[in-house]
Amino acid sequence: MGVEGRDKQKVLEAGAKALAGQLGKTVNRLRKASNLSLSELSEQSGVAKSIISQVERNETNPTLVTLWRLAQALDVSIEQVLREDDDSAFLEKISRNDTPLLVSDDGRCRLGITGWSKTIDWLQWYDFSAEPGGVLASDAHPRGAMESLTVLEGELQVEAGGETETAAVGDTLRYRADRPHLIRNAGTILARAQMICILRAAAME
Repeated sequence: MGVEGRDKQKVLEAGAKALAGQLGKTVNRLRKASNLSLSELSEQSGVAKSIISQVERNETNPTLVTLWRLAQALDVSIEQVLREDDDSAFLEKISRNDTPLLVSDDGRCRLGITGWSKTIDWLQWYDFSAEPGGVLASDAHPRGAMESLTVLEGELQVEAGGETETAAVGDTLRYRADRPHLIRNAGTILARAQMICILRAAAME
């Protein structure tokens, strides 16, 4: 289940939202490091105080011009404004409602995209759930791709390369994903699993 097309767009949008959240923290940190009030930064940058406040509270997506003006007033580069503070802890929360969700063609399987948008081209991970009878069929991913499925609730079957294997709670199935494959809930209760997709071919480019 590699992310492509519209599904990939959902992940990128989630990543953009996370970036906007980090941007607000960075602007606030740089402003305080320069010992500037909102009013002082507004005066020096030419950016309205209300806009700076909205940026710091992650209530708006600033334009490139706004970022440039703020960077000039803070005496840093735009790259420094966009970059995370290397010395600070990275702690990011994505609420359940903000987690991008993919649904299988039969409507019985769901994948919450819990992975990091920055690794989407080579590493993806999901919170997978399947109702009884649900099937998630996937086309072949790039050569060398692998998937790992760890069952958290119920049982799941995986078909890959002409072979079928069943996993119960606590079991992990690993299989080549560079050929058509599918995951099926053949049981009578909801099944959940953690799914990780490693697109090694993309990682080696």
